[in-house]
Amino acid sequence: MQEERFLFTAGAKKNLTILGIVGVVLLALGIVMLNVGGHDEHEAAHEASGHAFHWTQRLFAGLWINNIYFIGISVIGVFFVAIQYAAQAGWSAGIKRIPLAFGAWLPYGGALILAVFLLAYYDLFHWTHSELYDPTSPDFDPILDGKKSYLNLPFFIVRMVIFLGLWYIFHRLIRKNALLEDTNIGEGQWRKLRSLSAIFLIIFAITSSMSAWDWIMSIDSHWFSTLFGWYMFASWFVSGLAVITLLVIILKEKGYLAVVNQNHIHDLGKFVFAFSIFWTYTWLSQYLLIYYANIPEEAVYYVERMQSETYAPVFYINLILNFFFPFLVLMTRDAKRHNIFLKVVCTVVLIGHWIDFYQMVTPGTLGENGGFGFLEIGLIMIYTAAFLFVILGSLAKAPLVAKNHPMLQESLHHHI
Repeated sequence: MQEERFLFTAGAKKNLTILGIVGVVLLALGIVMLNVGGHDEHEAAHEASGHAFHWTQRLFAGLWINNIYFIGISVIGVFFVAIQYAAQAGWSAGIKRIPLAFGAWLPYGGALILAVFLLAYYDLFHWTHSELYDPTSPDFDPILDGKKSYLNLPFFIVRMVIFLGLWYIFHRLIRKNALLEDTNIGEGQWRKLRSLSAIFLIIFAITSSMSAWDWIMSIDSHWFSTLFGWYMFASWFVSGLAVITLLVIILKEKGYLAVVNQNHIHDLGKFVFAFSIFWTYTWLSQYLLIYYANIPEEAVYYVERMQSETYAPVFYINLILNFFFPFLVLMTRDAKRHNIFLKVVCTVVLIGHWIDFYQMVTPGTLGENGGFGFLEIGLIMIYTAAFLFVILGSLAKAPLVAKNHPMLQESLHHHI
């Protein structure tokens, strides 16, 4: 089999640079607009209560959303590869290097999220306010005081570093051994990757749930959900699958991935379809349990999102984009075998799950000061450009397909 290498052309780099520059311009325009007007009434109301809104709070919330969203897609790439090795899957042997490249974003995303947290923790996380733990203060919060052994700055930062560090270490180990499949003949390398992948999956099962509690659920510091770790994982996983599917289709259309046929793409479409339903299952399970119990400290999470003029439209758009649209469009076999349908659905899914993270983060950080405009669009464009620049650069550093993978022949003859 002829070796294939992805060529990250100067034209592609130029396009991503332009995307990033336009994003910076829109971000600057959004900041100017927030300073000129648009929040005067809210600022007046908050100043009267001693809590003034500032445009930096919206910037910090936007940065936090994008950091978590893109870190999630990045680690899901590693997770997807680990599943394939641990499950001894043969169909995916020709596409594994694409999601494996996603992990290259982890050190950049990790540095960014840590920097944003250190800069903006007071604005993003209510539990970081020291007066809440002072029994002599009128703002003393006995609930948060009871959680301070877990929710405290040093322990939070240590956990963040451990999560990100473990994910990146296993990305490097899996990638290093996967690339050796280009030179090592036999099953030895594959068996070593199976063991590494199994260990990573156990670690990821624990750390992904804990990161969901820390990075998202603790924003609404009184609220909790025993399903939240699964819910955030489902949103991450569907987003990661959508990026994998889009890149496989685009590379195939540009003449790469000779080992990939329409049956592989069909399988990726089935993954997107199935895990869109799984995300909906976790969403509905969490919602119905809280709705039925009707406990005030739990129900407030949905009250803030369903009865707010700012967030109610987002709440319902989230369901339409992430369940109804992919479910109805990808229901038939033919839809999952036509690239145009998959490209449209995957694009909508990626937009929809960004919105999902938006409605997880923004109500608890900004309250009624939340919004969507040039600032948010600019940040999305900047992060998208940077993320693609990093992962495409990583993809270009090695052959697209491991020619000595022991299950490559199975993948070549994959048919469903």
